[in-house]
Amino acid sequence: MTSELAEQVSAWIAGDPDPSTREELAELPADELADRFRAPLSFGTAGLRGEVRAGPNGMNVAVVVRTSAGICAWLQKKCLGGSTVVIGRDARHGSETFASAAAETFAAQGFSVVLLPRPLPTPVLAFAVRALGADLGIQITASHNPAADNGYKVYLRGGAQLIPPADREIEAEIASIGPAVDVPLVVVGSGGSDVTARYLDTLPALVRSPHRAIRIALTALHGVGGEVALTALRGLGFRDIHIVDSQFEPDPEFPTVAFPNPEEPGASDALLGLAAEVDADLAIALDPDADRCAIGVPTTSGWRMLSGDETGALLADHILASAPPNSLVANTIVSSQLLSALAPARGARYARTLTGFKWLVRAGEGLVYAYEEAIGHCVDPTTVNDKDGISAAVVLADLAASSKADGRTLLDLLDGLAVEFGVHAGAQVSKRVDNLDDIASMMETLRASPPTELAGREVTVTDLLARRGPLRTDAVELAGDGIRIIVRPSGTEPKVKAYLEAVVPVAGRDALPAARETAESMLEDLRRFARSL
Repeated sequence: MTSELAEQVSAWIAGDPDPSTREELAELPADELADRFRAPLSFGTAGLRGEVRAGPNGMNVAVVVRTSAGICAWLQKKCLGGSTVVIGRDARHGSETFASAAAETFAAQGFSVVLLPRPLPTPVLAFAVRALGADLGIQITASHNPAADNGYKVYLRGGAQLIPPADREIEAEIASIGPAVDVPLVVVGSGGSDVTARYLDTLPALVRSPHRAIRIALTALHGVGGEVALTALRGLGFRDIHIVDSQFEPDPEFPTVAFPNPEEPGASDALLGLAAEVDADLAIALDPDADRCAIGVPTTSGWRMLSGDETGALLADHILASAPPNSLVANTIVSSQLLSALAPARGARYARTLTGFKWLVRAGEGLVYAYEEAIGHCVDPTTVNDKDGISAAVVLADLAASSKADGRTLLDLLDGLAVEFGVHAGAQVSKRVDNLDDIASMMETLRASPPTELAGREVTVTDLLARRGPLRTDAVELAGDGIRIIVRPSGTEPKVKAYLEAVVPVAGRDALPAARETAESMLEDLRRFARSL
């Protein structure tokens, strides 16, 4: 161990208020310590996210206290000292301790702290920030990350996620904070006991159909959304609900799934098995903090999960059917292009944003719906200014029930959209890396030697990092006649992701099977390229 590293470790241990993490660091070998001290956790997707472990590169009490103290200083410089801060948490390892540490830090600086009383979905926290007129909200969560992780998600006034330059400003304030052990703390009791009820009271306004005669299978994937979702659906009259018992109660180990994300292969197997067993009409999967929602539907060859883009198209069409003229809908640069065609056909405006709901909910005036392909949906921006899996589940149940009453299925609705706007077939290829430097190398190689042809079509290359304006980001777009690939680093995981789309016109409903076959063939060509990155 170098003398410089030894000094860093010694200083951190001396400044760590948690005896368990002090002891953890004291027992680590030099190579592991070098990893823990290579850099502090940085603000990424609206806050911090990382492995629960000791040291500046992990989620622990010392990091949470110093982060909170930095945010306190930032708020005070904005003349927001003494304002209301709402703090919530999920049920992951460390969440209760981290939430209390954050609350005690803010309280000691004179802020009015509302520490929510129990593990709750992230959208309830986002709702509470707006409903309580708070200037800041913090949710301790790592959403759908693996069990070893946790995070610290920051919301600004109005309930939208933190965006630049505030994140960089806060990082600078955190860097100026001394040892965590010197940061004053004041014990805080829980509050906001009525917040969940107030959130649930907003949901009836989203339901438009009188029909409720559907059978639903539901999983919470060991997260915190099960109880709230069940209460919401039953309270709105959806009584025939079957739950995946083994995944319903919060469990930070996520014992039945390798990755607790409904998008991951196998994660929804238990849900689809239950749906088939009980002959359900709709299967609903929430991710662990319930800000995302995926649905499964029965087909002639068995149950399958819909993609985020398929669900997004269904929700957009449904919501625009009763939205005011000239309303705005939005999705991200990596989401399907179908929404850009559907919106004007329904008398609405369309906006395209960078990935993440911190950008989507700021897409513009008159926003009535926003989604991203990663199964995130904001169906009621005036109430929850973020993605919300529970309200999305409510609207999807309403749509499924009204469609069934009309003698149609959700697949029938998707067929209708394909006939009207063409087949929009999407896929994703991810390449996980062990060394984060490999991500930059892969992106540099693509920029230096992009393809000129894909799937037998000429492609143009757009380097979004070279653009000016709101769509500037680290991504490369390859587009040609009916095809598109966007390659970008993941914002939350050590991956490079390629988002693929093939668009094929449809000459009537009878031509739909052939058009889908053509689209799938085009996608396979795009997959081959993406796997070669």
